[in-house]
Amino acid sequence: MKLSRSAGSWAWMPLAVACTLGLTAVKVQAQSSVYSPIPLPSNREITDTLSDNDIPTGVGGFARDYTVQFEDGDQVAIDLISEEFDTLITLLGPDGTTVGENDDGPDGTTNSLLFARITESGTYTVRVRSYAGQGSGEFLLKVARLRPVD
Repeated sequence: MKLSRSAGSWAWMPLAVACTLGLTAVKVQAQSSVYSPIPLPSNREITDTLSDNDIPTGVGGFARDYTVQFEDGDQVAIDLISEEFDTLITLLGPDGTTVGENDDGPDGTTNSLLFARITESGTYTVRVRSYAGQGSGEFLLKVARLRPVD
């Protein structure tokens, strides 16, 4: 179907109106902070505090994320200890999938202890949060690479 000249000229009307009226730029405010997990120090141990200024989980409570490099074949133990809240530890793979999670360790306390076998080299995220989103406070996080005993 071929448009007549008069019908085709109507198709340009919105563009002509926009050019005639002018376009107004609107300044947009950026977020004050950007999600940025904390790299674990070289000794892979940190004492820190979980608070309501951390990442909202969407299911109640807050989380604090740390990054660590692992190699394919690593076997790791992640220990999360707090006297102030019931801990929950999650290990996320380089693609964001959950590798493992632990609520209570084998010692009968509410501290968390997670063992994992790494099957892909890359940057992993260790997520610290409180069980059921209840509580906050100081904690100790230790990440250890397990080695066979000779």
